[in-house]
Amino acid sequence: MSGHGRATIAHVNTPSHSLPLPRRSICPRCLRPQATCLCALAMPTAHRTEVLVLQHPQEQRQAKNSVALLRLSLSNCEVVVGERFAPEALQALLVRPGRQTRLLYPDVPAAPAPAAPAVGAMGAGEPLRLVVIDATWRKSLRMLLEHPLLAALPRLSLDAPAPTRYRAIRAARRADQVSTLEATVQALALLEGPGFDAERLLERFGEFVAGVAARQRQFEP
Repeated sequence: MSGHGRATIAHVNTPSHSLPLPRRSICPRCLRPQATCLCALAMPTAHRTEVLVLQHPQEQRQAKNSVALLRLSLSNCEVVVGERFAPEALQALLVRPGRQTRLLYPDVPAAPAPAAPAVGAMGAGEPLRLVVIDATWRKSLRMLLEHPLLAALPRLSLDAPAPTRYRAIRAARRADQVSTLEATVQALALLEGPGFDAERLLERFGEFVAGVAARQRQFEP
């Protein structure tokens, strides 16, 4: 929310430490402070696959998080913030009439993927809803284990993801870990084939990473 009115100070002798702090102006579109607004980096990108991002609340507050740029750029991307979901509410999010649902998540020993047919490039009669968990590796696994409806979804896994641009601003525990934006874009390219313009969106993400890295260097000792 953005406050546009001016605060009135009733007493001129009020100690300075008790005065209300000025609110930062927030962009109503990307919901970031105006100083770090992402709107100019958005790359409108058409796609057929619906994208649902389940975002951990701690990621929503991360200036380095990539989902805001993803939401601005994809024409059919829904972001829902939460850590725990009631089964009924989660079912309503996951299932859409006439669409198959896939979870973008690797097959890991702690949460084995259910048996499902392989997913290749989409045909005209196979619309999909792609579910993406936006969280750290540990928190995403916890969300998966705590929600049987999520764990039961057929999986889409990136066997050999392209090298990430994200390491310039955020450490990863595993060599194959990429940002949520990169993983989603690579998955859409796999599902939709050459018709999906992944490269230009990834270039904009590279610009976003470079901007965050530059701001971080300003505060280094």
